[in-house]
Amino acid sequence: IARSTSHVPPAHYIVKIKSFSVLAEKAVEEKYESGAFEAGGYKCSLTFGWEVYAVFRLFLLDQNQDNYLVVQDAIGKERRFNGLKLEWGFDQFIPLKAFNDASNGYLVEDTCVLGAECLSMEKYAYSSKYVWKVENFSKLDKGRQESQVFCAGNQKWKIELHPMGTGVGAGDHLSLFLALGDSTVESVKVYAEFTLRILDQVGAKHRSFQAKYWFRRPSDGWGWPRFVSLSKLNEPGTGFLVNDACVVEAEVTVLGIFKPL
Repeated sequence: IARSTSHVPPAHYIVKIKSFSVLAEKAVEEKYESGAFEAGGYKCSLTFGWEVYAVFRLFLLDQNQDNYLVVQDAIGKERRFNGLKLEWGFDQFIPLKAFNDASNGYLVEDTCVLGAECLSMEKYAYSSKYVWKVENFSKLDKGRQESQVFCAGNQKWKIELHPMGTGVGAGDHLSLFLALGDSTVESVKVYAEFTLRILDQVGAKHRSFQAKYWFRRPSDGWGWPRFVSLSKLNEPGTGFLVNDACVVEAEVTVLGIFKPL
C-alpha cells in the first residue's frame, strides 16, 4: 500500500458522511455504501458476464489542512472486478486512533469526507518508442533540455534531460524524466508505463529504468535524478557518449486515461 497527500480532490466521486458515530455503532451488523458513480464509462450496475480491470485510489480529506490522504496499491497493480469479485479495497486504510483524533482533521464534528478515483485500463495498450539524439552534449546549457514533442497512446509527450543533474543528482549525475507535452490538458490524468534508456552506441549495454506513473500536467514529470553518474557517462568504452552525442530512448505505453466527470 502506498500513502501520499494531495491538494487535488478526487476526480470521480466525493461523499460527506455526517453523524459518523451513529454509523459506526451499526458497523458490526451493517456496512455503508455510497451511491453509484461513473468512471471510465462503467457503473456498478453492469450486465451478467461483465469484467473490468481498473486501478483505483481512495481519498480521505484532512479538514484541518484542506488536503487529502490518498491510498493506492504501491505498484499500481490493476484489479479485476467481475460478478464474483465486486469489491477491492484496503483492510488497513487508516488506524482508528489516527482517524478519530480530531487534530488529524479526518473526523471533525463527527463528519468525514471520502473520495475515489477509478481508472479503467485500456483493453489494447500498445507501446510506442521515440529516439532523441542529443548532439554537442559538452556544449549544452546546464539547465533542462527538452526533446521535441512526440505521440504515444494518443497523448503528447516529451523527454526532459538535465546534463548536470537536478535535485539529488545535481552536479554528479545526468537526470532524465518523462512528461506530458501538451499544456492544454490540465484536467486530464494519464496512467502510463514507461522506460527511459540511454543507448550504448558501441555495444548493447544500454542503461534503462522503468516505472508506472499518473501524469497530471506537463510540469508533473517523473523520472530519475540519478539516472547515470557523469563519470560513468563519460567513461571511455561505455558507448553512452560517442562524438559528443548521446542517444536517449523513451518507450511509453498508455494504460488508461480519465477526465473529470
